[in-house]
Amino acid sequence: MDRRKLIVTGLVALGAPAIARAQAEAPPPPNTQPSYPSNGPTGGGASNTYSQDEIVTGVSDFLGVTAEAAGAAVERLFAKNGRPTAYIAGEEGSGAFVLGARYGRGLLYMKDKPPMEVFWQGPSAGWDFGGNASRVFTLCYNLQVPETIFQRFPGVEGTAYLVGGLGVNYQRANDITLAPIRAGVGLRLGANVGYLSYSRKRHAWPF
Repeated sequence: MDRRKLIVTGLVALGAPAIARAQAEAPPPPNTQPSYPSNGPTGGGASNTYSQDEIVTGVSDFLGVTAEAAGAAVERLFAKNGRPTAYIAGEEGSGAFVLGARYGRGLLYMKDKPPMEVFWQGPSAGWDFGGNASRVFTLCYNLQVPETIFQRFPGVEGTAYLVGGLGVNYQRANDITLAPIRAGVGLRLGANVGYLSYSRKRHAWPF
């Protein structure tokens, strides 16, 4: 009996280093944590962009419309463009008698950056009469550096539409797309063409 115990003890002593060495050389187990695709748009991660819920809340609160109306307009913008990298919340006034002008002022918001004041002005032409003042909430796509907003943005022809009582159209320059959402613009939205020039200071001359 003592001899049998001695043999077993010897085998265990000889096998322990081999087992330990095999465990050390064995490859790590595969990562079973599932991976999920990123829904962020091109040009920025989700941490540097705004979610649909954030924009719906901002549009609803700032423009004073229902969440349903804001959600209908924002859902269409997100489906086509993805998540914006910035937005501008401001006010503007416009007037026209065939030829017109638009002036505005607001704050540009970007994640991890302080708000920056911006002004915009521009001419318009078309079957357009009268004047109005409104608030505008502009979604900005592919705007990575705040200072790149200071340029001229022509309107994209044929992109004006009304969703839930809110007017939406597109402006585009140098791969940057702006999507202003306006409340109460009515039929004037599709009645003119023009551009907006964004600047650090207000300019009386719209051109």
